[in-house]
Amino acid sequence: MALLLKNLRCIDPSAGLDEVTNIAIKDGKITKIGPNASIDKGETRDMSGKIALPGLIDMHVHLRDPGLEYKEDLASGGRAAAAGGFTAVLAMPNTSPTISDASLVAHVLEKAQRVTKTRVHVAGSLTRGLKGESLSEIGDMYSRGAVAFTDDGRGVQDNGILRLAMDYCKQFGVTILSHCQDETLAGKGVVNEGVVSTRLGLTGWPAVAEELPIARDIALAELTGCAVHIQHLSTARGVELVQAAKERGLPLTCEVAPHHLFCSEDDLDTNYNTSLKMNPPLRTREDNEALQAALIAGVIDCVATDHAPHAAHEKSLEFELAPFGTTGLETALSLVLHYLVRPGLLSYGQLVERMSHTPRRILGIEPVSLTVGSVADITIINPDLTWTAGEDGWQSKSANSAFTGKELCGRATDVYVGGYASLQDGRVQ
Repeated sequence: MALLLKNLRCIDPSAGLDEVTNIAIKDGKITKIGPNASIDKGETRDMSGKIALPGLIDMHVHLRDPGLEYKEDLASGGRAAAAGGFTAVLAMPNTSPTISDASLVAHVLEKAQRVTKTRVHVAGSLTRGLKGESLSEIGDMYSRGAVAFTDDGRGVQDNGILRLAMDYCKQFGVTILSHCQDETLAGKGVVNEGVVSTRLGLTGWPAVAEELPIARDIALAELTGCAVHIQHLSTARGVELVQAAKERGLPLTCEVAPHHLFCSEDDLDTNYNTSLKMNPPLRTREDNEALQAALIAGVIDCVATDHAPHAAHEKSLEFELAPFGTTGLETALSLVLHYLVRPGLLSYGQLVERMSHTPRRILGIEPVSLTVGSVADITIINPDLTWTAGEDGWQSKSANSAFTGKELCGRATDVYVGGYASLQDGRVQ
């Protein structure tokens, strides 16, 4: 298959590229880039007014497959990813059963190839069943394609087990993705501990329940030399801990989710909207500001959604009983474009680093770039397209988005994976 994309503004800091030009694609690879790039036969599309970026990847997604497909599955999650502008995702292991052995890694990878155009990578669990008692089959899972390991959803509570896991993962050169939650401190908390939890009569979850495990994991990374990635950072103090560790040269990276960048505890009110209940909880406006500044400065390495779909009957429960989580795949890019890129706080080049290049480096997977010879994974956006989140429904099976009803400017219109469209003219293929 041959494809020519004409008159695109192509942006890729790794290639020193920011210009309006053409991209020629053949057999899944970029073959030419330049104003005179052409093809002898195939499809030609005029993309004037649009911007091409190296394909985006979300390194923190709950696809719920296997076992919880009533919330989401590989096909619906792949469609949601395409709608949001992502060419690839990393699936978390807290499925049913937990992805704790090589056969389940192989199952997810093989099924994904059949049912979705989106590239699906797999993270294996650190401990069997996320129980924190014994290590999963890390070596076997790595040999079958797992690219990282995590007990996301709970976090490893036992310091000795986590140290052992780090020693083991270091042997394979893979990164541990760390869910930082001290369960003895978080307790039954459902929102940030503070003024809002008091006003709404909800059990509070103190910031220190996240910050203490961050400090612990930094200390263990220093002890073992294992690469550690802090997931869904939500507090200003957490930023300070990460920054200090990085300044000491420790093998540490971190991510932030859009809901922690752009929502706060102040968005909670007496409607008790359960789509605003997430783990870790929404923090303060001051935390929002610190997280945004850290993302812009590069202290926070990447944006990852923590896409956590739930069925309507689950999220319709009382706030204390409803599960934690918000969907994120279909809104993340637009939120970053609207709130950070459009006002000039974050450049397009920085967006590419935070949502394409850096996540792949952290995971050690094949890089994607707008250069000749690269795989043709490309995200194309219309920076001036205004839309309302959720107005036309969702590609995800679940509708528990914290941003439903938000009017946003900027959206992916076309996504190519290996040269084939997974999103074209705003329609999932």
